Amino acid sequence: MSFQSLLHFLVILLEVVFLFNVMIVVHELGHFLAAKWRGLVVERFGVWFGHPLWKKEIGGVTYSLGWIPAGGFVALPQMIPNEDKEGENNSSKPKLPPVSPKDKIIVALAGPVFSLLLALVFALIVYVVGRPVSESEMTTVIGYVVKDSPADHAGLKAGDKILKIDGHPVSRFQGMDNDSVTWNIVRSEGSTIAVEVEREGKILNFNVIPIKEERSAFQRKSLRQIFIMPAQTPTVAKVFPGSPADAASIQPNDQILEVDGQKLYSPFLLNDYISTHPQKEMTLLIRRGQKTFTVNIKPTFPEGEKIPRIGILWDLNGQMTLSHPGPFEQLKASISAMFNVLQAVLSPKSDIKPQHLSGPIGIMRFYYMLFESSHGWRLALWFSVLFNVNAALINLFPIPVLDGGHILLGLVEWIRGRPLNIKLLEALQTLFATLLIGYMLYVTFFDVQEIPWRSKGNVQELKFHSKNQEAVSKSQLESGK
Repeated sequence: MSFQSLLHFLVILLEVVFLFNVMIVVHELGHFLAAKWRGLVVERFGVWFGHPLWKKEIGGVTYSLGWIPAGGFVALPQMIPNEDKEGENNSSKPKLPPVSPKDKIIVALAGPVFSLLLALVFALIVYVVGRPVSESEMTTVIGYVVKDSPADHAGLKAGDKILKIDGHPVSRFQGMDNDSVTWNIVRSEGSTIAVEVEREGKILNFNVIPIKEERSAFQRKSLRQIFIMPAQTPTVAKVFPGSPADAASIQPNDQILEVDGQKLYSPFLLNDYISTHPQKEMTLLIRRGQKTFTVNIKPTFPEGEKIPRIGILWDLNGQMTLSHPGPFEQLKASISAMFNVLQAVLSPKSDIKPQHLSGPIGIMRFYYMLFESSHGWRLALWFSVLFNVNAALINLFPIPVLDGGHILLGLVEWIRGRPLNIKLLEALQTLFATLLIGYMLYVTFFDVQEIPWRSKGNVQELKFHSKNQEAVSKSQLESGK
C-alpha cells in the first residue's frame, strides 16, 4: 500500500469514526440532560471507553475521555433499584433516594428522542445540500440481463420497463421501500416471482424462478436473485493511453449511447457486443456535453490477453443528480424502511433472517464504502438519517437493557405502586444482556467475513471480462438496496 493510499484510508476511517461517535454520544447526551433535569444522580458521563486520558469532577459528575473511540456512556445508578439503595446491606456508600417511575421513563425516553432529533438535523442538512441519486436507482428499466440467469430463461430483456413485481407497483429499482424492484425480489416468498413489464408499448407478464447463490457456512445466506441490472447510461471514467478508445479520441465523461445502431441500456451490453465481435470495426454513437457524434473503433487484444478490449473503464455511478427530499419525508421513509425489514425478518416464509442485519462493524464498513464515493459526505449524511431513526426505534423495543425496557419497567412500577423484586430485575437484566451480546457477536461474525481483507485487484478492470459480469450483477443486486 502506497503512502497516498494509506493516507486516503486513514482520512476516511477518521471520518467514519467521528460520525459514528457523534451519533452515539448525542444519544447518551439525551439521557444525561434528562437525568440532570429530573434531579437524578449522575455518577459519570464519558466520551469513549477504556482508561481515561482525561477526567474531571464538576458538580458531582465525573466527566472523562477514554482512549477507545467507541461512543460514550452515562452512569445513572438510580435507574435500576439495588440492595444498596433499598438499605439491605451495610455498604459505606451513601444510600441514594428512590426515583419515581415517571422520572425513569423520561430519562429512558430522552436517548431515543435525541437520536430522532439528530436524525432531523441530518435530514435538514440533506434537504439543503441534496442527496446524490443515480439514474440506475430511480429507473425501473432493465439495463442488463445476465446470460443463462433466471431472468434470461424467463424471457426478460434489456429495455423492458418493469411495472409490477408480484403485483406490487414499482417506481424505482433500488431501495428498501415497497415500490422498489430489488426489495420486492428479495422480499418475495413464492416459488416464482411475477414480473409485469412494458415492451414496445405492450404489457407482458413473466414468471421468474429465483435462485440463491451457494455460500459457505461462514457467510450470510444469499438472498433471492434473478440477475437483472438497472438501465444506466454507459459513461466513460477513464481511457487508457494507446488504446483503441484513445485513438478514437474518446474522453472521460463521454456517454456511449449506441453501438452499430443498437441502443445501449448498460455498459455491460457494450462489453458483450465487443466480446462477440472481437474482429469487427464498430460504430459508436457518443454524447459529449450537448453534442452527439459517431466514431469508428476496432477492439484489440492486449499483449498476453485473450479478451478483446477497447481501453475504457466505466463510471458505474452513471448520471447523478441531486435530490432535495423534505426532512419529514426522509424520516417517514426511514421509518417505513425499518418496518419493512422487521416484517420480512419476522415472516417465516421470507429469506431475510436476523443474520442479514448488521452490527457496529457492518455499519461502519458501510459508512466507509459511502465515504469512498466522490459524493461520500452527502451519502453519509443521508444514511445517518436512516441510522439514527433505526437507533431510536430499536432502543424503544420493550427489552430489558434497552431504553424501551426501562420504560416498560417504569410503567410496571407505576401501575404496581412499587418496583419489581430486585432479584427478578437482576435476572432479567442478565438474561437479556447475554442474549443481546450473543446476537451482536453472531451478526459481527458475518460482518467480519464481508471485510475485503485481501486486495482483489481492480474491480473495474474485471468488468471488461464477460465471464465476470454474472459476479458483478450479483454484487450490485445485493449491495445496491
